[in-house]
Amino acid sequence: MFKVYGSEMCPDCNNCKKNFDTYEVPYTFIDINASLGNLKQFLDMRDTNPIFDHCKEIGDIGLPALVKEDGEVFLNWEGYIESLGHEVLSGEGNSCSINGKGC
Repeated sequence: MFKVYGSEMCPDCNNCKKNFDTYEVPYTFIDINASLGNLKQFLDMRDTNPIFDHCKEIGDIGLPALVKEDGEVFLNWEGYIESLGHEVLSGEGNSCSINGKGC
């Protein structure tokens, strides 16, 4: 089962959840805004894992961040949905990054 770090305020996170729910992908959602502990877990991961380097360079937060059972972190949830043979369902809402592209 995946851990999905995200925020209820994030359109990309909500779209990820919508797709995972629709296609019955098991996951646990960890809302980084629900507690300081959740936020610290995410920040520790973001500050030490090079998968987030590009996100930080372009001003994105890096959400949603998915963690596999073996600890591998990845950000391309759309690619995962497609690898299962499903079409990515479009979401609603605006981007939450400063430049309006991504979160």
